[in-house]
Amino acid sequence: MQVLNLIREFEMQRMNESKTIKNYSDRLLDIVNKVRLLGTDFSYSRIVQKILVTVPEKFEATISLIENSKDVSSITLAELLNALQAQEQRRLMRQAGSVKGAFFAKSQNNLQQRNRNYSNSNTTFP
Repeated sequence: MQVLNLIREFEMQRMNESKTIKNYSDRLLDIVNKVRLLGTDFSYSRIVQKILVTVPEKFEATISLIENSKDVSSITLAELLNALQAQEQRRLMRQAGSVKGAFFAKSQNNLQQRNRNYSNSNTTFP
């Protein structure tokens, strides 16, 4: 009965947009390890298929690339997770870069505004 409940829990898992690939895969592997401890076989290819189907749409490009370039039945869990985590890291770096760029642009704008205010002032110094 425990095995059936764990398999049902595994099947119901979906990755939230706010979670990372690492968190999601850890959650799945935790369930799989519990199933295996109870003596039931659980293949890595089943985990790979689960991840391919349940990750958010933002990973669609990487998944399509993997499906088009490799035999999905032979891809390892580590290969899949590495590819998805690499995309996740690139996305985070771009977001951090755009935030830094926004701060830089804002500080440049503030500096230009101060310079204009200083040059427009009619204050004369003796």
